[in-house]
Amino acid sequence: MDPNDQKRRFRRDIALAIMLVTTGLAISALSLTQLKASKPREMAQATQPLQSTPGAETKPTAPAEPTTTGTRPSTPAPEPARPDPEAQKAGAQPALPPAPAEKVAPPIKEK
Repeated sequence: MDPNDQKRRFRRDIALAIMLVTTGLAISALSLTQLKASKPREMAQATQPLQSTPGAETKPTAPAEPTTTGTRPSTPAPEPARPDPEAQKAGAQPALPPAPAEKVAPPIKEK
């Protein structure tokens, strides 16, 4: 390659880069002037402001306490997964199988 040809290519690349940067700045300036020229827009509120319900003064603020019926629940009470030792002696079976024993490795020998 000829050194003059190399300089010519470099100048062409620089000129192209300058034109692209100038075009970008011009587009940015036009956009900014258009934004400033348009009338200001109002921002929408994300949630509606709180308003009281008509007649809220006459309504109670909390629900009344529930009344008990006095009857016992019909569902049986939950039982533990492992019965106590006395119940196991009486013949009660545990609901779950016994847990596996923890595996213990031999101690690490120092070198």
